[in-house]
Amino acid sequence: MYRQHLVGVYRFMAVRGANPDDAADLAQQVFLRALAALPSYEDRGLPFSAWLFRIARNVLADSRRQRHDVVWEQLPEQTELLDSTDIESEVVRREAIERVRSLLDHLEPDQRDLVVLHFVGGLTQREIALIVGTSQSSVQRHLARALRTLKERYDG
Repeated sequence: MYRQHLVGVYRFMAVRGANPDDAADLAQQVFLRALAALPSYEDRGLPFSAWLFRIARNVLADSRRQRHDVVWEQLPEQTELLDSTDIESEVVRREAIERVRSLLDHLEPDQRDLVVLHFVGGLTQREIALIVGTSQSSVQRHLARALRTLKERYDG
């Protein structure tokens, strides 16, 4: 369980604003909570990751209630997909990442969660619906609205 899902949980925490050390600590808390709750886990035909990301969301919410200084940090190197070798393309890549980070930062927290769960966590709309406690059609609408907002702001 840990090896299979650690990277996704860590990235979720890092993208949601935790610095690398805090993201690692929060990811550890997720797996400790999951281990404690494992005896009560019921397989409902959904991926195990949906259950795990619901725990991750709760851990993140708990940590924010305890700390009010969470700031959007730079994405860790592990989440950056492009591997460039020349300086010019590296600068362009970092500027694009900064722009997307800034745009994400201006979304409503719930919209940002949907985008992060889908694109960073790699979850389906059905899985996200289970995590956030809403319908799949609602997730689809809100995710589409968030992506439309991001596109408009990116193009504008």
